[in-house]
Amino acid sequence: MAIEIRQATAEEMAEFGTLGGYVYGGTFGDGPDNMIAKGIMPEWTLCAFDDGKLATSFSNLPFTMRANGLSMPMAGVSTVGTQPEYRRLGLVRRIHTQALAQMRDAGQPVAALWASQAAIYQRYGYAMTTVRRHYAVDTADIRFHDDQAGSGRVKRIGADNGYDIIKAIYIEFIGERTCYLHRAKDLWLNNVLEPVEADGPIWIAVCYGETGQATGYVVYTLRAGKVNHSSRDQELKVRELVWLDQDAYRSLWSFIASHDLVGRVAWNDAPADDPAFEFFLEPRLLHARDQEGAWFRIVDVPKALGGRGYDVTADIAIGIEPDPLTPWNDGVWRLETSAEGAHARPSNETPDIRLNAKALISLFTGFRSATALAGWGLLDGDRDAVVRADAMFRTRHAPHCPDHF
Repeated sequence: MAIEIRQATAEEMAEFGTLGGYVYGGTFGDGPDNMIAKGIMPEWTLCAFDDGKLATSFSNLPFTMRANGLSMPMAGVSTVGTQPEYRRLGLVRRIHTQALAQMRDAGQPVAALWASQAAIYQRYGYAMTTVRRHYAVDTADIRFHDDQAGSGRVKRIGADNGYDIIKAIYIEFIGERTCYLHRAKDLWLNNVLEPVEADGPIWIAVCYGETGQATGYVVYTLRAGKVNHSSRDQELKVRELVWLDQDAYRSLWSFIASHDLVGRVAWNDAPADDPAFEFFLEPRLLHARDQEGAWFRIVDVPKALGGRGYDVTADIAIGIEPDPLTPWNDGVWRLETSAEGAHARPSNETPDIRLNAKALISLFTGFRSATALAGWGLLDGDRDAVVRADAMFRTRHAPHCPDHF
């Protein structure tokens, strides 16, 4: 079998879409003109062909993510799939190995994906880096323990009229955060603003503060007959809730609570550090549960370490365990950080801490602390070095990636 690894041509994108339709069971449509075929550019692909037949698909969507206050190029790995008769032949590994080298050459120090199965991607060095927090709360139970409901004025507008307003709020909201994506309009339309007929029309409610400035928004849908309740059978689905201050957060929840016929408010993508648990009178009535979110991987250690924001002036020598997929990362890297910037350079010294690429991405994004990783045997280092790493890699907010790709 002579397998060729290369980009798909424009003429082959119909076959690319058909394979994606089969692999994902029609989630993105079936046939050669589905969302996959239409949304992926040929130059983003890297595929395996057997005598011209598409055996395995892969794409790298070019994104920009937030990295604790700074922007960073990111490779969005998507549409990975193999024909059943070509599985267990190592084709995804071959493609991934080549793709990681291409990402490095393209200046993408971090890669991310939504894992169809964790078992597949952990072997390629990806780690779950964000969680999706689910809430399901009755409007009758949306009450604050201190009775401070928020003083903002919330105005409901149609989705067609609200895009420019919420985009500006979102840009400000994600500025200091980690793993959120810079959104082109297509990303908005394929996630937060994507219509789902069963859920009803998309609505936007914007909160305005005392000075008239927009300080937050909630994107949601509303439908009757969704809840088994004799008087409140409506479900309100929160697509996204964004706030620039705590008064906006409280005001938006108070607006949601004003929907008296809603028996269930469902928010399936709250960040891990969402403050509802601190504010609600009975937080257990949120019925919160966490589900895995996006998976990330370090592609280029020095560019990743040097490209994110830090809040402390410090330095540390980091030893990276050998990784056959990204051998250019092996060795010791001296990281020097300050609020003004950071720099990572190769070093011959004995490392202060040592870990593999999978553990490093958890530390890098602030998803796990050095102390936690050390406690689980995933990071080696003395106590002083671990404490120093905790301070250096602490992020201002929990990492979160609400956009699927």
